[in-house]
Amino acid sequence: MIKKQDILEAYNFRHACKIFDKDKKISEEDFDFLLETARLSPSSFGMEPWRYLVITNQELKEKIKPSCWNQDQIDTCSHLVVILADTKAVQDEEYIKKMFSRRGLNEDDTKNYVQKFKEYLKDKMMNFVTRYFYKKFTEDRAIYEWCSRQTYIAAANMTTSAAMIGIDSCFIEGFEKEKVEETLELDTSKEELALILTFGYRVNGQKPKYRLNIDEIVTKID
Repeated sequence: MIKKQDILEAYNFRHACKIFDKDKKISEEDFDFLLETARLSPSSFGMEPWRYLVITNQELKEKIKPSCWNQDQIDTCSHLVVILADTKAVQDEEYIKKMFSRRGLNEDDTKNYVQKFKEYLKDKMMNFVTRYFYKKFTEDRAIYEWCSRQTYIAAANMTTSAAMIGIDSCFIEGFEKEKVEETLELDTSKEELALILTFGYRVNGQKPKYRLNIDEIVTKID
């Protein structure tokens, strides 16, 4: 059993590492472990609307860097992970059926779940996104936003797991989406850039971690 204190130590170890040691690389075994934590992460309806590009090619990282505000994490990291929102898969009936059929349901129940999900994606989710976020979202944009939010679950699990084995990381949201997609030659009718993660080993010491006190963010209702 993992000790609670060990988990808290990992959370304190994890920080937004701004520059990595270029010469220190993550082993294949360790990075496969991080990818497995992403694979095992939960997603809404179990749709797993994510795909991962793992980039270790230095030349490609350097090409991507200008579209990421020239942040040093991009070309100093050991592994750069581009997380894609798989917008096409979640609209494909065969894919949806495949995901629900894994549950061992009979054919009728599978059809019912497929129909419920399609109704959610096209109606309830669209109404929710446009009502509470941005009224001018198109249906495609709403689906992209929904898929992107799922990717953060897996990303958080990857970075926490990395911290638990002494690997540093940084979330990258400062990027020009279309330019990165163009550099990677993505077919954006199928998948779009959601988030970039960088992994490696720190060069500089960690700065103090600042967080609000627990009683400033939590209200317990008995």
